[in-house]
Amino acid sequence: MASFGDWIEGARLRTLPAAVAPVLIGTGAAYQVGSGSLARAMLAAGVALSFQIGVNFANDYSDGIRGTDDVRTGPPRLTGGGLVKPSTVKAAAITALGVGCLLGLLLIALSGAWILLAAGAIAVIAAWFYTGGSRPYGYMGLGEVFVFVFFGLMATLGTTWTQAGQLPASSWLGAVGVGLIACALLMINNIRDIPTDSLVGKNTLAVRMGERNARLTFVAMLVVPLLLALIIALTAPWALLVFLLVPAVAAQSRRVLSGASGRDLIAVLRGTGLIELGYGILLLIGLTLA
Repeated sequence: MASFGDWIEGARLRTLPAAVAPVLIGTGAAYQVGSGSLARAMLAAGVALSFQIGVNFANDYSDGIRGTDDVRTGPPRLTGGGLVKPSTVKAAAITALGVGCLLGLLLIALSGAWILLAAGAIAVIAAWFYTGGSRPYGYMGLGEVFVFVFFGLMATLGTTWTQAGQLPASSWLGAVGVGLIACALLMINNIRDIPTDSLVGKNTLAVRMGERNARLTFVAMLVVPLLLALIIALTAPWALLVFLLVPAVAAQSRRVLSGASGRDLIAVLRGTGLIELGYGILLLIGLTLA
C-alpha cells in the first residue's frame, strides 16, 4: 500500500513550478497595464496546479500499464512500481483534472473570457493523450510541444487575459520564456531516461535528438528566456532582475554539459524547477514595478 509520501512523489512536486511560474508572469503583465487581480491570479494558479498534478498522475497511469516504467533510473512510480492499483491512479488523475476544470469555469465566469472554454477542453484532451491512448504523442517526440503550448503560452496568456482583457507584449515574451524553461524540465527528465525509454519504444525528443544534442538544447532552453528578458526590459526595466538567475543557469548548464547522468540529473531537475519558479517571481516583480 502506498504511503502519503509515495503519493506526494507521484504528484511530482519538482514539476509544479511549471504550473505556478506562468501564472506569476501573466499576473505581472496584467499589473503592468493596471488590471491585475489577486483573486483571479489565485484561481488561475489553482487551475494550473490541478492540471499539472492531473497530467502527472495520468502519465503515471498510462506509462505504468504500458510497461514503460518497469525499469527506471528515477524514483519508482505509483503504477509501474506496483504501489497503487492502476484504477486508483487513474481516478486520482481524473479527479485532479476535474478540480482544474471547475476552478477554470469559475475563473471564466468571473472574467467573462468564455473563449477559454474551448482552450480548456483542448488542454484536458491533450493532457490525457500525452502518454495515454493507442498512439500517445509524448512517445513521438512531441512532449515539448505540449509543454510549451499549455504550460507556456496558454497558462501565461490565459492568466493575463482573464485579468486584463488584453495581451501586452510582455505577456507574450514571458510566455515564450517560461514555456522554454518548462520544456527544459521535461528535456532533463527525458535525458535521464534515454537508456530505458529507447528500450521500450518511447521516442521522446531527447531520444530522437541523441544525448549530446539534447544536452545542448537543454542549455539553450535556459539561456533564451534570459535574452527575452532584455526585450521585456525595454518597457519594464525591472525585468532585468531575472539576470539574478544567471549563476543558477550556469551551474545547471555545467552539470548537464559535463555529462551528469542517471540519479545525478534528479538534482538538475530540482534546480531547473527552482529556476523556473525564480523566473516567474522575478518577472512578476519587474512587471508590477513597471
